[in-house]
Amino acid sequence: MIDLPAAFDLFADRMMRVIYFDMQRYFVAAGLFTIALLVFRSWAQRKRIQNRRAARKDYTREIASSLHTSFIFALTTFLTLALREVGLVKLKIETFTIVTVAWQLVLMIVAHDAYFYWMHRALHHRRLFRTTHLHHHKSRTPTPWTAYSFSSWEAVTEALFIPLFMLATSTMGFAMTGLAVFLFLWHMIVRNVIGHLGVELYPAGWVDNRWVGWWNTTTHHDLHHSSGNTNFGLYFTWWDRWMGTEHPRYREEFRKVTARTRKAMREKESAGGAAPA
Repeated sequence: MIDLPAAFDLFADRMMRVIYFDMQRYFVAAGLFTIALLVFRSWAQRKRIQNRRAARKDYTREIASSLHTSFIFALTTFLTLALREVGLVKLKIETFTIVTVAWQLVLMIVAHDAYFYWMHRALHHRRLFRTTHLHHHKSRTPTPWTAYSFSSWEAVTEALFIPLFMLATSTMGFAMTGLAVFLFLWHMIVRNVIGHLGVELYPAGWVDNRWVGWWNTTTHHDLHHSSGNTNFGLYFTWWDRWMGTEHPRYREEFRKVTARTRKAMREKESAGGAAPA
């Protein structure tokens, strides 16, 4: 016979742990980047992508909905752990090699980039957008706190990647390592926050370099928020290039932002012009 009070206590304890983990990732990543933008304010001012500024109500909405998203993400984390308990998901916690962690991390990132592109593009369909994705696009001018600002429906579709991926790899006969999943989750939130900084973090020439030009910049995702129906990718530009959904002025806008210098900013301010924001 199941001891219901003990089972409930176990569920509550594990649930609180995963909620804490998801909220911690969000607040650490968004908080540290926010502090960095304040500390390096002069540099950040030159590298701002949009003229618009997020208002206080935007920050309030983003943080509130992100707390809600963290709870939904925690539920899917708990679901994944439950699937492991019943043997449907293979997850190795104790033994692993660095090589195994490395290739599994790369596999998970590449798979998530593909999942995100097609899921994201589907949410922009006119029959789904208002119900699922409109809430996220209320942040026309993204901030680090926009990263988890989703409606409940979008949060569910975002979060489903982990259990679906784990079920797929387990069905194929190999177990993911706990460290690879842990590193992936941190990579995901850091890249997500970078995409919503509102300030171009990457250096001039990045988009024109064949070795790194396929790696998404802040401008890439910022254009998605400001223009709407282009640049659906999360980590890489591959899918947008292959499917013809990359913003036609992406590289031009990136070059424009990264070309700004302190001297040019001072000259414009002294001439009476407003500093580009």
